[in-house]
Amino acid sequence: MRGALSRAVSAARLVERLRFLAPRRWHGLVAFTYHRIGDPAGSPFDHELWSASAEELDRQVAFLRQEFDVVHPKDLPALQRRGRGRHALITFDDGYRDNYEVAFPVFRRHGVPAVFFVTTGFLDGRGVAWWDEIAWVVRRSTRGTLGPSPWWGGAVALDVNLEQAIHGLLRVYKALPSTRGDEFLNELGEAAGTGRCPQEETSGTWMTWDMVREMRDGGMAIGGHTATHPKLSRMDPAGQGAEIERCGRRIQEELGEPMRWFAYPIGGLDAFDAHTRRHLAAAGVELAFTYYGGYRRFADWDPFDVRRIAVEPDVSGDAFRSRARWPGLLGAPRGQGLAPRVRDTMRGWLGS
Repeated sequence: MRGALSRAVSAARLVERLRFLAPRRWHGLVAFTYHRIGDPAGSPFDHELWSASAEELDRQVAFLRQEFDVVHPKDLPALQRRGRGRHALITFDDGYRDNYEVAFPVFRRHGVPAVFFVTTGFLDGRGVAWWDEIAWVVRRSTRGTLGPSPWWGGAVALDVNLEQAIHGLLRVYKALPSTRGDEFLNELGEAAGTGRCPQEETSGTWMTWDMVREMRDGGMAIGGHTATHPKLSRMDPAGQGAEIERCGRRIQEELGEPMRWFAYPIGGLDAFDAHTRRHLAAAGVELAFTYYGGYRRFADWDPFDVRRIAVEPDVSGDAFRSRARWPGLLGAPRGQGLAPRVRDTMRGWLGS
């Protein structure tokens, strides 16, 4: 995976150096998804959630402000009706405290908005997210392997590549029915000899509602990301509705305004379904954001599938700029073939 990512970054840098060859006629919205800002060194949690350092975020925001119209989500319906322009949206998922302490000052300094999709249960309960708990268990274990299990199959080596072990276990968790998550984490903690991650380990991890209100009053947008961060498509329709309703209710209670914007947890094409769309519409959500790459052209606008590009630790410098300038090619979903990427990019160049 690392080798493939390195090759992709190298390709992005080559494209960046040849960018003068590219027509710049695509019209639409390119949205970027961040999670955490800062340095993960020494943290027991999932290091892949740190999207950029504070300095890199500052450079990326300066670039977006120079080359795009950086917009607030409330502006998007009117921009879509106009059907022209190249706009950028900056988004954050989950509700980590560094969003307030590190990222928010960057946006104020540059005078640009961003939207923060909060998982309301994390802010209310101050607990640990399942992906961070999996990483915590792996990093805290003193065992060389996790023995074979019906949950994850054969033995998982912990003394060779911790990141690879964490990624593999995260993939297993994401494929589980929503009701089986606690069982998996209980088994994992027992197999690793660590038990479950104690709540005191997460002190200071999440924003408070006072921080969220301050960001909203400072020109930022606040959206929903469910109450407990499940993969909605793996829940029954009633469960999906409950997650969305609880999230919207807490935003209304704390901010005095409805939940107008929403980001799907996990965010791939299989993370939501027709039931999800129906519940979001019933809750008054105007725009819902995915997380599988590419950009959303105004000509094929779907308010419940506004695409976003992941900003990850290796996406910086030329790689970030190339994804912004060529979103249909270098910001496309992982695993999508080159031909569809080129097709979508050409459609963007030649039309809207």
